[in-house]
Amino acid sequence: MDLDMGAMAAAIGVSVPVLRFLLCFAVTIPVSFLWRFVPGQVGKHLYSAFSGAVLSYLSFGFSSNLHFLVPMLLGYTSMVLFRSRCGIITFFLGFGYLIGCHMYYMSGDAWKEGGIDATGALMVLTLKVISCAINYNDGLLKEEGLRDTQKKNKLIELPSLIEYFGYCLCCGSHFAGPVYEIKDYLDWTEGKGIWSHSETGPSPSPYWATVRALVQAAFCMALYLYLVPQFPLSQFTDPIYQEWGFWKRMFYQYMSGFTARWKYYFIWSISEASIIISGLGFSGWTESSPPKPCWDRAINVNILGVELAKSAVELPLVWNIQVSTWLRHYVYERLVQKGKRPGFFQLLATQTVSAVWHGLYPGYIIFFVQLALMIAGSRVIFRWQQAVPGLIKKLLVFLNFACTLLVLNYSCVGFLVLSLHETLASYGSVYFVGTILPIVLILLGNVIRPTKPVRSRAQKEQLVGNGGDGGATGTESHDCYLNTYVKRNIDKIDPNEQRLSK
Repeated sequence: MDLDMGAMAAAIGVSVPVLRFLLCFAVTIPVSFLWRFVPGQVGKHLYSAFSGAVLSYLSFGFSSNLHFLVPMLLGYTSMVLFRSRCGIITFFLGFGYLIGCHMYYMSGDAWKEGGIDATGALMVLTLKVISCAINYNDGLLKEEGLRDTQKKNKLIELPSLIEYFGYCLCCGSHFAGPVYEIKDYLDWTEGKGIWSHSETGPSPSPYWATVRALVQAAFCMALYLYLVPQFPLSQFTDPIYQEWGFWKRMFYQYMSGFTARWKYYFIWSISEASIIISGLGFSGWTESSPPKPCWDRAINVNILGVELAKSAVELPLVWNIQVSTWLRHYVYERLVQKGKRPGFFQLLATQTVSAVWHGLYPGYIIFFVQLALMIAGSRVIFRWQQAVPGLIKKLLVFLNFACTLLVLNYSCVGFLVLSLHETLASYGSVYFVGTILPIVLILLGNVIRPTKPVRSRAQKEQLVGNGGDGGATGTESHDCYLNTYVKRNIDKIDPNEQRLSK
């Protein structure tokens, strides 16, 4: 069996541990499908917890489940003993344990070298545990002081231990996300809300959406396997790289980031298929006649939205979507003082939390600081383009697109190579253009301040009808996602910037 695994791993250019993980990851699809036939609520919770634990054991070994148990028990204990402070306690204990595991396993180096460990799944679990504790904490607060998302997700009663374990270890999202709320998990398991079995309403079929996600996964993996030998990260330390001209080095940085993203597209497409086939990915019906089911709860990336983003502000709406939503609800919004508008501090703090969540490598920290600069610079260009007409506006739209393309792929190198030396060397090879450009834009934005147009309520409604500015792909699933996301966040649309803030 080991020889067969070795031959299979060699055939696709991965290590045996990675192949074992990929096989278990693929098995989440049939395992999630079988969840639909498990009788009773308790049975479904037990099945969710047991299947996640078994697949973790097969992927990473017995120690992985011990690691998962620590933040789960810390979070549940804080909810039982310190409800009024359980959110903040679980936040710091959960992140503290995750950081300790990152440092112990040096997970970034393992991933970079083609290895695998349980810290990726632990990252997802940490966000689940923290959101559960914060929502239970919110259950003590007065209704009038809560945001809409807090009202929707707050927990009045403590989940039972088996409900909590089922939520944390549910295999469809346990390995790579997407992150979702415990209220949604409980409604799904209990057949409540949009999952209630109505005699008048049709039962949504997940099969076509699952097939679409699997076809997308196959395409992403094929393209990644084709590109990765042509653009290895080792090229950045090769002397021949330094002999290339500026534009060739910029092109190589772009292709390195472009190539690496297809690996994540593949992983998230498999997760999407697993969540959809279980039924949890269902998010409601379209208003068309006849109505069609939407599955946007499972979507974690919009590929064309990332690759053709017109502005850096769009990226959190189309890349690692559910984690971006988590960061917004549990970090960004909670750092904004009541009655005040968010600023660069909230953006930078949110990106810093995201960096720490990935690990303490300098490349991660630099990458997410770069993203904060990129988004702030992109907002400046957007404000300019809203204040001018005609050809100049079109030129600014193209400038925003070009800057996003350049800075994103320049910044990606830090995320990929991780070490401080390699990150600075790769940035320096193109004269730090991706760092200097957004800083210059931010400084110019403080000098050149265009008149900010005011958007009427009718224009906001038109934004919802058009599906927002997120760069729609034309697919049914993405249209559902954009409309649902914008409708849920219409109160957060900045009428001066005409978009959702990160």
